[in-house]
Amino acid sequence: MNLFRHLTEHGHEQMIFSRDEATGLRAIISIHDSSRGRALGGVRYQSYPNEEAAVMDALRLSEAMTYKFAAAGLSYGGAKAVIIKQGEPSDRVALFRAFGRVVESLQGRFGTGEDVGTTPEDMAAIALETKHVTGLPESMGGEGDPSPVTALGVLQGMRAGVGAVFGNDSLKGRTVAIQGLGHVGYNLARRLHDEGARLIVSDTSNAKVQRAVEEFGAEAMAADEIYDAACDVFAPCALGATLSRETIGRLRCRIVAGAANNQLSEPLDGRLLEAKGILYLPDFVINAGGVLFLTYRLRGVTEQDAFTETEGIYHTTRRVIDISRSSQIPTSEAAFVMARERVKAS
Repeated sequence: MNLFRHLTEHGHEQMIFSRDEATGLRAIISIHDSSRGRALGGVRYQSYPNEEAAVMDALRLSEAMTYKFAAAGLSYGGAKAVIIKQGEPSDRVALFRAFGRVVESLQGRFGTGEDVGTTPEDMAAIALETKHVTGLPESMGGEGDPSPVTALGVLQGMRAGVGAVFGNDSLKGRTVAIQGLGHVGYNLARRLHDEGARLIVSDTSNAKVQRAVEEFGAEAMAADEIYDAACDVFAPCALGATLSRETIGRLRCRIVAGAANNQLSEPLDGRLLEAKGILYLPDFVINAGGVLFLTYRLRGVTEQDAFTETEGIYHTTRRVIDISRSSQIPTSEAAFVMARERVKAS
């Protein structure tokens, strides 16, 4: 790949590559845009087919974070870190302490938190080396797991989308197909069940699916069949890039609204969804509850304020839908219009 051309075309400011021989750390930090404030972004710990895939993940995720913060009205820049997983580490604490030293070396230019594959305990290990980390365990005076608040934001965005499509924003009796029952997906399932929605669920873990079947009366589907589920809302809550030309062609829903980052395989996939009559609610708009929660101490507001802000994702989502309709552009593009206007105004 032509890395510098990609950085230029997408407005990235900096990439940092770090290794630590003792722990096996192979880390990438991508800082996209710090014009609105210091750059923040979670650290993702997962396997990749090759190093280029890890680099591209960091680049795409960091750019999405810039727009997520802007869409949420937060004065931070977008960044993301990726630690390439190479089997199970011999000492996980040492691995994340090594990453913490990398974060500390940036002297506050970058702050991190929990993401896919990482836990509050990993954040505690990072905190042994740097203060530039959020999402510590509650036992250490930290915010804890942001997943329930992220799920709340997705629910509010979903409610706005249901109102726009069906004329009534109640989720009672609506059928929602959830792809992925990780921390956020499972919390979303719980909230939807409480709202009276009918659930169809899938996950690569049979145990997670069975738990949702038993607790929420959900219908189980195989992970590779969930795209074919007849539903009102399809909720991608697993990894990104799951919505492609092939999978979009299989969807049998009216709305796509989920927690996964970078759901579209290609930018043009937003137009494919619109052409099929499916309202797409951009992920960086409706999954912003986690960053609202994780930054509440940094911003000097209360935990309750963060919950109130997260409930406001309903109105932000309606704003994106309004821009889409008035400008006659897909919601995937309308969300960027709104976010870029806020970035330029900073």
